[in-house]
Amino acid sequence: MSKLIKSPAGADGDFAAKLAATPAYPQLRLNSEALDSNIRVMAEWCRERGVELAPHVKTTMSAPIIERQVAAGAVGVTVATVDQVASALDWGHVRVLVANEIVDTFGLLRVRTWLEEDPAREIRCFVDSAAGVKAAAAAFDGATVALEVLIDVGTPGGRTGVRGVGEALRLAGLVCATPGLKLVGVAGYEGVVPNSRAEDTVTAVDRHCQLVRDTYLQAATYFETATPIYSMGGSAFPDRVIAFLPDLGEVPGTRTILRSGCYVTHDHGTYAAVSPVPGLIPALSVRAVVLSTPEEGIAVVGAGKRDLPYDAGLPSFLSARTADGATKTGATAAVRNLFDHHAVLTGATGLEVTDTVDFGISHPCSAFDRWPEYVVTDGDGQGIDVWSTDFRRSSLAPHS
Repeated sequence: MSKLIKSPAGADGDFAAKLAATPAYPQLRLNSEALDSNIRVMAEWCRERGVELAPHVKTTMSAPIIERQVAAGAVGVTVATVDQVASALDWGHVRVLVANEIVDTFGLLRVRTWLEEDPAREIRCFVDSAAGVKAAAAAFDGATVALEVLIDVGTPGGRTGVRGVGEALRLAGLVCATPGLKLVGVAGYEGVVPNSRAEDTVTAVDRHCQLVRDTYLQAATYFETATPIYSMGGSAFPDRVIAFLPDLGEVPGTRTILRSGCYVTHDHGTYAAVSPVPGLIPALSVRAVVLSTPEEGIAVVGAGKRDLPYDAGLPSFLSARTADGATKTGATAAVRNLFDHHAVLTGATGLEVTDTVDFGISHPCSAFDRWPEYVVTDGDGQGIDVWSTDFRRSSLAPHS
């Protein structure tokens, strides 16, 4: 491990050994003070608006982060796959929303098994087709529990979800008439648009939010629960989601649940540019070593596509340090392009071989999944722990 990662006073031998076993560079680094601040900020933002938060934990798939989100008031967790349900259950979470369709028999039977094992568990998923309803009904035939589902409302040219109110109502009627299934709400996802505040983008977001609201209100007569769920994403456009919530009293007992996940670390790119939630702080960075300065103004750093997200913009140069950890105040650079394990920087000044560079990232969901372990730092950047992620669970792994 780098000499920059130091055990805090009083650290035990196991902690020191864990740090020592961590590869030196590159490192994914999480500022724990910024993390805790973001969790508090988003929890308060939701409380002030009377909505609940079930964070989409696919962003991090890291148990210590998720524990902090739940401790701050999250009512459950959201996941995208059945394997992620297994991880959430292993971590002790009993309220799990699968923001996706589950249509394969093996996946549905796993969910049935988990629900029958423990009646306290709440595992819900989305439906958007008669074929999906049929598959779920077959898997839950004769079950002692029902599968609770939400009608998924999509956007033209987007991902899953019905495309109109009429289609949603027909599906709602089918769910209610199908043994083994229980309709508990409606869900949408307003994020299938460019992450920008351009007028046409916001108009598209508003159009989708209005459709989800209309669908929810008209489907209310089909709900088979006293506390129906109105669920939206809420990462980039939570303010637009709030603007289209059903009015109080229109559907008694309504629970509005946002599924935002990226707020927890925020970023230096796409979410920094569009998030309307004040006070969120970028908490995530990648530190790597300058390997070569082959031409004037060019530096090559040992981190690339395998280490840095690039689906929502290239990483940004934040700062540089000497190998001994001293800040290099005059260093500048910009990422030109990424190879598998190299980043080429141009406009590089004040950088030398063996220096380290910190990069800010855009889109946390594409950062954590590259790292089985990452360094947790205090507010001054000193390493205090190493946490792990769980993106590689085998679908055949037993649940315990």
